[in-house]
Amino acid sequence: VDDEPSILSVLSTLMKSEGHDPVPVRGGEKAQELMLAERFDLMISDIRMSPVDGLQLLRTAHRERPSMAVIMLTAYGSVETAVEAMKDGAFDYVTKPFKVDELLITVQRALEFTKVRSENEELRKQLETRYRFENIVAESPAMRRVCEMIERVAPTDATVLILGESGTGKELVAKAIHAYSARKGRKFLPINCAALPEPLLESEMFGHVKGAFTGAASNKEGLFESANGGTIFLDEIGSMPASIQAKLLRVLQDRQVRKVGGNESVAVDVRVIAATNDRLERLIEEQKFREDLYYRLSVIPIELAPLRNRREDILPMVNHVLRREVRDHANLPTVDAETQEILEKYAWPGNVRELENAVRHALTFAREGHITKDVLPAKILNSIATGGGALPALAEDMKGKSLKAFLRAKEREYLAQVLAGFGGDKEQAAKALRISLATLYRKLPEQE
Repeated sequence: VDDEPSILSVLSTLMKSEGHDPVPVRGGEKAQELMLAERFDLMISDIRMSPVDGLQLLRTAHRERPSMAVIMLTAYGSVETAVEAMKDGAFDYVTKPFKVDELLITVQRALEFTKVRSENEELRKQLETRYRFENIVAESPAMRRVCEMIERVAPTDATVLILGESGTGKELVAKAIHAYSARKGRKFLPINCAALPEPLLESEMFGHVKGAFTGAASNKEGLFESANGGTIFLDEIGSMPASIQAKLLRVLQDRQVRKVGGNESVAVDVRVIAATNDRLERLIEEQKFREDLYYRLSVIPIELAPLRNRREDILPMVNHVLRREVRDHANLPTVDAETQEILEKYAWPGNVRELENAVRHALTFAREGHITKDVLPAKILNSIATGGGALPALAEDMKGKSLKAFLRAKEREYLAQVLAGFGGDKEQAAKALRISLATLYRKLPEQE
């Protein structure tokens, strides 16, 4: 950018000779318009121009295009002007008449700086997406998608339904959603709907008035009132009794809660996050779960894949647990290659929870800072030794076989190994395979 055509011509020819793609612009006013319309890696601008001078242009660039480096040209090589330009964000300045070598070296340095800063910014964004959520390891594409969902959903007040097998980390996801929401300064209250009998669960959730039932000696505030302004996490929502489902539906619809035995409703502002390891569609078919409640809860569904389906997360998760359990990171134990292979091949029917327990077990019996297969839980070693619990290997060469025969053989291998991994428990195997128990039974004769 310069108001002298001769300078623009010289600079443009010089930049082209170095393999760059220059855009010469006469005057700061036109440069300002172009800068806002397009993106550039570097701007070389004269300081003294009118009506928009180089310093004004620099300030606009610093505000609107912070990733673009700026080199200032000045025929008035005073310290004051140069210092002002550097304070306003200039990468460097060159005095007129400039020396070609000096200018080219400055341009090269500025472009290298821009490239490194851009790479660092991209890396920072990737790391934020993958590791910004405490205790969530996201190396696999499946978990990266979950982290992206958390980022998008957290700032909203939408109701979220988290789906996944037991031990996949549903509560961690719920806590991350709360922690990155506008409600983060308020309470996060979890409750396991399968852990309490119906009367106690209703009282815990909605509260009760004195005398509502035997033992109700005083008024009690429920979780919805206690969590007002915050988040309530309803774990194992599929186990919730039908009568409480109806009351929960009314709370979600009316944003009001009525205590057990009470006549007055109290307004509550609570975000609800629910989780289940059940297939709610199946429970709806069996008339064990309300369809209208399901649609209220599943505004935003987030599904967590089982650990066996995201093997990229296994070893990073092992390292994460080691760092969490061993306070002195300088003395973290090493995991030998054979043990790493075993950990990656094991099917992890208990998912992340089982992996955490396995790492703690290994730490307890590790010798001299080394984790070997000998210190792994017996269940893992026995399962690997018998071929169960391991992820299925690729099929043997089946040249000459039809696609149908190949797929049938692969299905037989996989079903056999999943069943073995769950000790023959067909119900657990069906859940892991995401098929109904009836479908599994239909396929079992093919295994015989």
